[in-house]
Amino acid sequence: MSDFLTTYQLTRARFDGAVTPLTAEQLNFQLHADALSIGQMALHVAGVEVWFCAQLTGTELSGDLALLAKAATDGSVNDLPFPYADSEITPEKVGWALGEGRTRVEALLGNFTEEIRRKELKSALGPIIDGDGAAARLCAHPFYHQGQAYLIATAPGFPK
Repeated sequence: MSDFLTTYQLTRARFDGAVTPLTAEQLNFQLHADALSIGQMALHVAGVEVWFCAQLTGTELSGDLALLAKAATDGSVNDLPFPYADSEITPEKVGWALGEGRTRVEALLGNFTEEIRRKELKSALGPIIDGDGAAARLCAHPFYHQGQAYLIATAPGFPK
């Protein structure tokens, strides 16, 4: 087991704890039109996880997983629309997406070979990174968005 896996499990558990108890109304609350909702953030986190793991393992994504991978960039780091309508962002969809991402990352980091560490991939922000860079980002990413989710959930007007 890699140190990356231990760190990922900690940060991801905290993110999941902030997101999974929320209702559909809470998941879709936006502070303003240009901000991601907590539900969009959760799909974005899972999208990055699925997309990075697919790149590092050479796995082709299709169907629901390909759509989820689009949430890594569309509507968050580029000007394309977010790939899910608000009506699709439900506790069930978020739970499914987070489960898919977590399963893939834990499998990858649990068997983090030298070949995977050296493999190159495109990051969500655009630069080419190696497997170690991807693992570092996978560990930090949920924690970054957990802080944002906390700020949204404590904002005036957040549904109770």
